[in-house]
Amino acid sequence: MDKQAIHKYLTDNGIIAIVRADSGDGLARTVEAVMEGGVRCIEVTMTTPGALGCIETASKNLAGADVCLGVGSVLDAETARLAILAGAMYVVSPITSKEVIDMAHRYGKPCMPGAFTPTEIYNAWLLGGDIIKVFPANCGGLSYIKAVRAPLPQIPLAPTGGVNLDNLADFVKAGVVAIGVGGNLVEKKLVEAGDYKGLTENARRYAEAFQAAREAL
Repeated sequence: MDKQAIHKYLTDNGIIAIVRADSGDGLARTVEAVMEGGVRCIEVTMTTPGALGCIETASKNLAGADVCLGVGSVLDAETARLAILAGAMYVVSPITSKEVIDMAHRYGKPCMPGAFTPTEIYNAWLLGGDIIKVFPANCGGLSYIKAVRAPLPQIPLAPTGGVNLDNLADFVKAGVVAIGVGGNLVEKKLVEAGDYKGLTENARRYAEAFQAAREAL
């Protein structure tokens, strides 16, 4: 897929599962378990040891599958480049870096820079951010997202942090284009226990809740 197609895939599917762990053991299988639950956009964070190897392995194993694998916690352009070469289809960062955005675009991939204040969000968009990751969204929560969207409705937002099954529908109703979900979806205890069935069931609950929220609009 080209950048535009990947962007559309991310917004059409809506949920981005954020996979992070203390080690790379079983990380590729974790990605597959989440995908099997119906969450098709999966972000492997660079804070996980062996993240690049996991992205490469998972992208090969899932070749041809209905899934969009990305990389998260990217802080510099070279890391973005290495992740894309390993198979990442989009780049996510907790910060806004013009160099990271430009590198992603150089390889035809969308970039989701992180920002929080209205000024940061606006500047991230001006620098070319395709979707702006509002992080940490649990600081301010739903009311903050609504307040930001009121004067900046043209900027596509993806809140990350603090989104769960109880408030997911409210975020969708507020007009965000996507939602990043980490530990509430990819629970650490399930990852550490190698409970891939549990991860699949958790992903299924989120996928179904998100679809229902979209249909209710």
